[in-house]
Amino acid sequence: MIAALLLLLVATILATTMFRSFGTQEKIAGNLREKERALHAAVTAQQYAEWWLQSGNAPAKGTCNSFVDSTAGQVCSNLLALNVIADPNLWPGGVTYVPPDPSSSTSSNMNVTQAIGPGTYYSKPIFYIADLGPGAGGEIYQIDATGVGGTADAVAVVESTYVLTSSGHCADPLLGC
Repeated sequence: MIAALLLLLVATILATTMFRSFGTQEKIAGNLREKERALHAAVTAQQYAEWWLQSGNAPAKGTCNSFVDSTAGQVCSNLLALNVIADPNLWPGGVTYVPPDPSSSTSSNMNVTQAIGPGTYYSKPIFYIADLGPGAGGEIYQIDATGVGGTADAVAVVESTYVLTSSGHCADPLLGC
């Protein structure tokens, strides 16, 4: 009987440990999901900015000190400082972008709210286009984009350098275009 009680005690301790471990694994999986959502939002904004430049919609460059909608857009003459790129809250301006909702067959936008929950993003993705000037067969742009997952803590920032020729096409195959 004592042996049975000891085995029951050991089984109870193992079960308790497994349940605690399961909660930790669930949190890790949730954090990875939010990290991926933030990264996908940032990459989508970056790709939209590259498409926007290539389509010839870019206005003349100017100093960016506010945020505008992606229908207006802006190209900035001022560069983001290295210590600012990692924290979008410090960006002087940029373009907010709302990608289409992939779960809908209509052209409605993704669910961007300040409420946290399934299917929501904490804030809209933002991109910042800085004109670096002419070179390498065309105009060179630096594109920084940021995306946020379901919480303010899940933030991803991506950056690319984009070269456009006078015909509006990317000139450098090493840059992925």
